[in-house]
Amino acid sequence: MTIDPQVLAAQIPAAPVPSEPIARRHVGKVVLITGAARGIGRAQAVRFAAEGADIIGLDLCRDLPTTGYPGSTPEDLAETARLVEAQGRRVVTAEVDATDYDALADAVQRAVGELGRLDVVSANAGMTTAAPAWEISVENWRATIDNNLNAAFFTAKATIPTMLEQGTGGAIVFTSSVAGLTALPMIADYVAAKHGVTGLAKSLANELGAHRIRVNSVHPYGVNTDLNPPDLGVAMATRPDLAPLLYPTLPDGRSEPEDIAAAVAWICSDEARHITGIQLPVDLGRTNR
Repeated sequence: MTIDPQVLAAQIPAAPVPSEPIARRHVGKVVLITGAARGIGRAQAVRFAAEGADIIGLDLCRDLPTTGYPGSTPEDLAETARLVEAQGRRVVTAEVDATDYDALADAVQRAVGELGRLDVVSANAGMTTAAPAWEISVENWRATIDNNLNAAFFTAKATIPTMLEQGTGGAIVFTSSVAGLTALPMIADYVAAKHGVTGLAKSLANELGAHRIRVNSVHPYGVNTDLNPPDLGVAMATRPDLAPLLYPTLPDGRSEPEDIAAAVAWICSDEARHITGIQLPVDLGRTNR
C-alpha cells in the first residue's frame, strides 16, 4: 500500500506552538530585522521584544514586479511596531529597500542613533518565484539574487562596522532555507541565492569570531507565510516525479513563523555563545531525507 505523506500529515494533529518565551534572554539589547513587516520577520520582532529587546524593523512595504504574491504594506509594518510596543519595548521602523545599499545604510544609522546601540542583526528579507530553471526569466533571476543574496550582504555591510566599533560582540543570523543546503526543484534561482547566503554566513563567522560576533544561518523548510509563490504548484504539476523531494519527515507539513523565530532568538542568545558558523535546520526533518 502506498501512503501519501500529505494525507497522513492531515490526520495527525499539529504540535502546539509555544505561546510564551522560555526566558528573557535579550534584555537591554537592540535587534535589527529586515523583512520585519510580516511572516518570519514579524515573528522575530515579537519574540525578541518578548525577551526584552528593542527592535529596529525594516521592510520594503510594496509589491515586487517579479513575484506572484502581494508584498508587505506600510500597515503591516505598523502592526509589527504595535505588537512590539505591546511587549513594552521600543521600536524604530523604516520603509527601505534592502537591495539599495545607500538607503539601507542610512536607515540603519538613523535607527541605531535613536536606540543607542546594535547587538543582534537578522538578515531576513527575501522573495521567491517558481519555474523550471531554463524557463526562469533574466529579470526574475536578477531579482531573486538581488532580494535574497545581495540584500543579505548589504545588511551585513551596513551593520557590522557599528558592532565592531562598539566592541561588545554580538550575533548575526541569516535566514537561508533548506534550499540553501540542498537542491529543491523549480526554484533554481532561489536555491542559488540561498546557497550564497549560507556561504556568506560561514565566511563572516570566520572573519568576525575574534571580535566575539557570532554568525550563523537558519534554514526553514515550508513556513506558513505569504512568501509562497502560486506558480510553484503549477510548475510541480508538470513534474510529479520530483514531488518526493518536497516531503518533510515530521507530519506537520509546514512550520509556523514562531517556530523559526524561537530558533533565531536562541541562536542569537548567550545560551548559544559558543556556536558560530553553523547551518541550523528548522525544517521538519527535510534535510535528513
